Amino acid sequence: MQSPSSERSAHGTSWQWDEETGGGETAEDVLAGGTERPRPGRRRLLIGAGVLAAGGAAWAFGRSGAGGGVPAPGPTRPNPTALSGPTPVWTYRGPEVMTPERLTDPPRRPVFLSRNGLQVLDPAKGTAARLLVFDPPATRNWPSDLDMLGKVVVGPDHLFTATYQGHLEARHFTDPAADWSLPLPDELQGQIHLAGYDRDPGILYGYSWGRPRADRTPPDNRLFALRVADRSLRWSVRTERTEQPVTPATRGGDSRLACIRLVDGRTELVARDAATGRELWTAPGEEDLRWCVTGSSGVYVPDGAGGVRMLRPTGEPGWTYSPHRGESWRALPPLEHGTRVYVPWDQGVVSCLDVSSGAELWSCRLPFPLDRRSRPLVANGTLFVPGTAVGGVSAIHPATGELGWTFHDSGPGKDVWTLATDAAHQDDGTRLYAGHDDVLHSLPLN
Repeated sequence: MQSPSSERSAHGTSWQWDEETGGGETAEDVLAGGTERPRPGRRRLLIGAGVLAAGGAAWAFGRSGAGGGVPAPGPTRPNPTALSGPTPVWTYRGPEVMTPERLTDPPRRPVFLSRNGLQVLDPAKGTAARLLVFDPPATRNWPSDLDMLGKVVVGPDHLFTATYQGHLEARHFTDPAADWSLPLPDELQGQIHLAGYDRDPGILYGYSWGRPRADRTPPDNRLFALRVADRSLRWSVRTERTEQPVTPATRGGDSRLACIRLVDGRTELVARDAATGRELWTAPGEEDLRWCVTGSSGVYVPDGAGGVRMLRPTGEPGWTYSPHRGESWRALPPLEHGTRVYVPWDQGVVSCLDVSSGAELWSCRLPFPLDRRSRPLVANGTLFVPGTAVGGVSAIHPATGELGWTFHDSGPGKDVWTLATDAAHQDDGTRLYAGHDDVLHSLPLN
């Protein structure tokens, strides 16, 4: 099947709206990079049927890990062996399957998130440094693709959660002495959920559901922004309807905060001033807005025909890029980088579009299919795209669209690969952290 035509010009259409303890692991948990082992036979391709949510909120801490230990490894399984691509600096084998889709944004250090909590790893050795333990939150009736509950919000050095009792908790990745707790104002004493962290200004975004009132008046629902440096409330605004920020909430100090509002079973997109919380504009949606991605040039949403639509900072419709008639391709959440937008398609193709016009610059066929959990990442001048467990991770040269190396291991596994990097900005970094199921590799970027 051919990729979307590079000769097709961008076109506009009318409106259509179709994520402790000190301790370590045994020697077999960390595998030396480059060790040669017999290769197993080719495994059948299994595509996980998960969804990467657009929104995010933290779990509340239920207990401290003090005095406990790192979870013991599960039953012995074959050690994964790199079959192609760069040789790993180290490989970590966790005690259970990861759940990285609960992270609101890729962290800048290696972490292993599973049902037992967040295992922080030593970037140099891949050994366990600290375990941060959670209890799951209560279930809410949000559309499944927008459900932020169960999400984990991380900053450069801390993991953030908020308790129902109205406290913000910050747990340092490696130093328990750097943990802190902050009581929130009385107006935020309902059920608190954090939506994401904007690293540039150091702002936490979240929302609260007020407690039910005896007189049956609507509860006090609020959105809020908190400055982490001085632990002060930047703003708090009341919302008449249930509303939550998308994740990531903003991009690099963007002036707009994108939110999703639930209105009579339908969703609508809301843009707010990130500095004050003031509502700027809204755009109507259907019953389920499958994904929403913020960028410095605008907001990207599904176009209702399997493609992607860009909304300008003013809320006005921009360009639309869709598959040809008769093609069953579906666009996945895109990635904006500079003057380009990278759009992954579920058939295993990545299209590079001009951010201002939507014109296609190149298209690259990958050696594996993609699904909603496949989130591309740019680091050290290279575009990395994760695929299925047996497919691996591919590196693409952004200037030409040429396919570089593809890294994959011998499994076993059925999840998709997920990526993170130590890059402070998208154009630097020395390590790419790539993992699936219960395995995490540290790959060199140089």
